[in-house]
Amino acid sequence: LTGVTEAAIELTKKLLEDRDFCEVRVMNSPANLHVRIIGMRDGHEAKVELIHQHTNLVRIEKDGLALYEKPYQPGSFDESMTDRGCLNVLDILAFADEVQMEDIQELIDRQIEYNERIAQEGMQKEYGVSVGANLVKYYGNDVQVRARAMAAAGSDARMSGCLYPVVINSGSGNQGITVSVPVIEYAKEMGVSHEKLVRALVFSNLIAIHQKTGIGRLSAYCGAVSAACGAGAGITYLSGGSYEQICATITNTLANVSGMICDGAKPSCAAKIATAVDAAIMAHCLSMEAEEFQPGDGIVKDTVENTIESVCEIASQGMNVTDAKILEIMVR
Repeated sequence: LTGVTEAAIELTKKLLEDRDFCEVRVMNSPANLHVRIIGMRDGHEAKVELIHQHTNLVRIEKDGLALYEKPYQPGSFDESMTDRGCLNVLDILAFADEVQMEDIQELIDRQIEYNERIAQEGMQKEYGVSVGANLVKYYGNDVQVRARAMAAAGSDARMSGCLYPVVINSGSGNQGITVSVPVIEYAKEMGVSHEKLVRALVFSNLIAIHQKTGIGRLSAYCGAVSAACGAGAGITYLSGGSYEQICATITNTLANVSGMICDGAKPSCAAKIATAVDAAIMAHCLSMEAEEFQPGDGIVKDTVENTIESVCEIASQGMNVTDAKILEIMVR
């Protein structure tokens, strides 16, 4: 959106004041992402349709004549992506410990640079409701607050027009910020080596991706929870936590905030990120004391993988009705 001019923004604001200029309705489609746009001007009509991905155009027509089309199945979606079904916490831990630095450092260093920069921007300037800056103002400046505040500040800036780039996670800039910035703050506080930080970020990113694999690209389940869960696991990794303690961090986080809904990308995402990271930090602290919610405590199962699977089932299947109701409320 960097090419959008101030003049265009001002024109858009004026057009939005005209209630008859544009109408938005929820489409009845089995696809999680399906958009049809119909525009009319000077006696002509254009239609554009995309499905499954934001850049996946499947039809363009003018005055009823197709200018471009390709076949698609609304009810099935081959993401044409790497199969991530093999991921599990134990193997992700082994990978983070053993992967060659030259294979990961360029990407992770870019994530550190970009995501920390936008977090600093959000702390220094007023974006949205300034969740990050106000957390530090009212809660203090220890590492637990800074981890929440910096992640929230990155979202403050991103959701309110900052043009700085972000290294994403699972297709989301907010999730990319959430999964990385708290880990970066803890690494600074602990004074660990740069290599340790890079490996912790590999670990946190993959833990978040592992959860999102079963949830899918779009859901009524807030992705900040998956990302914060990854960050909490990354902080436990930084702290020298065992596999069991890492699993406890994930379980404790998911047992707490898995009910958070996604109602689109907007300034309040910063507050949700702060809440999710807070839960992940508490989960980390509990895990370091060998405290963990037990099987039978609600959705918690006998292994971390089964708990993750339960949450994925809730998000991908159980919240379909929730997703439809959220959309209905948003377009009223």
